[in-house]
Amino acid sequence: SDNLKLPMDHFSMTSVPQADEHGYPYTDEWYNSLKSSLGEAGCRQLGFYPIPADFLLSVVIPIFNEHKTVENLINQVKAVPIRKELVLVDDGSTDGTREILKKLEEQFQMENDSQNLVRVIFHEQNQGKGAAVRTGFIAAQGDVMLIQDADLEYDPSEYPRLLQPIIEGKADVVYGSRFLGDQPHRVLYFWHYLGNRFLTTLSNCFTNLNLTDMETCYKLFKKEVIKEIAPGLCQNRFGIEPELTAKVARRQCRIFEMSISYDGRTYDQGKKIGWRDGVKAIWCIVRYGLKD
Repeated sequence: SDNLKLPMDHFSMTSVPQADEHGYPYTDEWYNSLKSSLGEAGCRQLGFYPIPADFLLSVVIPIFNEHKTVENLINQVKAVPIRKELVLVDDGSTDGTREILKKLEEQFQMENDSQNLVRVIFHEQNQGKGAAVRTGFIAAQGDVMLIQDADLEYDPSEYPRLLQPIIEGKADVVYGSRFLGDQPHRVLYFWHYLGNRFLTTLSNCFTNLNLTDMETCYKLFKKEVIKEIAPGLCQNRFGIEPELTAKVARRQCRIFEMSISYDGRTYDQGKKIGWRDGVKAIWCIVRYGLKD
């Protein structure tokens, strides 16, 4: 139809989505309305598909000293038109982030938002991203679980596209790759890029996968996959990335990669990973590539 209006939430998710003339986003009613105008092939190309009404996505958000970005990030996650559980794990922040989260926790309890269930967990001492992710996975209850950093480098509006292979029964795990496709990404550090490619290639040598971005934040897991793996995760810092990759590869999970955008930040803006983490990643790749 020449008068067809595509759902605005597909393009912009800056506020809590509302039902439009097609219905609420990703419901059967919404999808069937669009399919009648665009056809099945058109919907597939545009990333329109139905998500089961009882589906719950768990978004595990490890947080450490992110007072400048955490509230904005949480609002972006809440605006994604999928029923979600936000598991916010503060890893011993000392910059006022904890106070922000405590205030937000009270606000969430008053909102009673059926689309966004929120729980906040506090580590008394800083343990590292891996420890916060492990805490979040163990606490989460969703059908699919993903990791979301709190620094605004990754865009939550991409969740529906990344979920599609799992919802359609094709994948057990999905990685969002910063090095695939034509999604926009900020041009930053050459040596970081080279280091990422080296670590991914080394990881692939041990796992026999052909990933392009092993170190990506965006990793999505079916509940049964991550619930088996999470209690045995050992790495407390950024070594969690090669450890997770080796363990899903060893279990012969069906892994998909999809392109994502990336708005990387500088060290002045709060980037935390350093060269020591790169050295530890090499050790983790070899260690978990050989044995769980």
